[in-house]
Amino acid sequence: MRVRDETLRELMDDPQCDEQALLRTVRRFTVVNRAVAGWGAIYRSRLRPYLRTRADAQREEPVRILDVGCGGGDVTRDLARRAHSDGFAVEICGIDPDPRCLSIATSQPPEPGVTFRGAYAADLVDAGEQFDVVVSNHVLHHLSRDQLHELLTHTDALGAELALHNDIARSKTAWGLYAVGILPVAPGTFLLTDGLRSIRRSYTVAELEREVPRGWTVTPPAPFRVLATRGPEGPGDR
Repeated sequence: MRVRDETLRELMDDPQCDEQALLRTVRRFTVVNRAVAGWGAIYRSRLRPYLRTRADAQREEPVRILDVGCGGGDVTRDLARRAHSDGFAVEICGIDPDPRCLSIATSQPPEPGVTFRGAYAADLVDAGEQFDVVVSNHVLHHLSRDQLHELLTHTDALGAELALHNDIARSKTAWGLYAVGILPVAPGTFLLTDGLRSIRRSYTVAELEREVPRGWTVTPPAPFRVLATRGPEGPGDR
């Protein structure tokens, strides 16, 4: 646990994994993310102030937000609902390269201003697309160091004024709490095995600080969490 174990492979990252177990896992991410991801606090401290600044500037076009590695789309939809509830005009696109995961997102009732696409961030860069905000949830720990640097480079290339890459922070305490807390929703899924592997693959704040380029900040927005940010500062940066 003292060193990030990049050699571990999560079951859901295997193209040959049990598809039904994968789909059950992705569906239950809604419960897991609601419990541990902390997007409510991130929205209030980072995204909402940015959206308010845009609204005060009377820019007529909707704010374009990209959710990289959206999986079943629960975070994508949650951010859209929060923004719309506050009266902000946003268009949020969730992308994921895995059609199995994306099928969960696209099978849900339509949400105003929300779309989903099968793509990598690199595909959108190659297509010349631009977004005001780029976010991700629980993506960084899946990536090698080179892939992490590519994601941050792609975030810049997509024109994001604000970037929010939210993930787990590795610790023995997080591992132990998760091992117990996930048991009620884990049966029939990869949540127990993959969650524990995710924690062992995750960065600490100090480790991620060493990886991000100049202009990015890394903060712990909540216990056992790490957030890589570029753009307008939030309360945690002051």
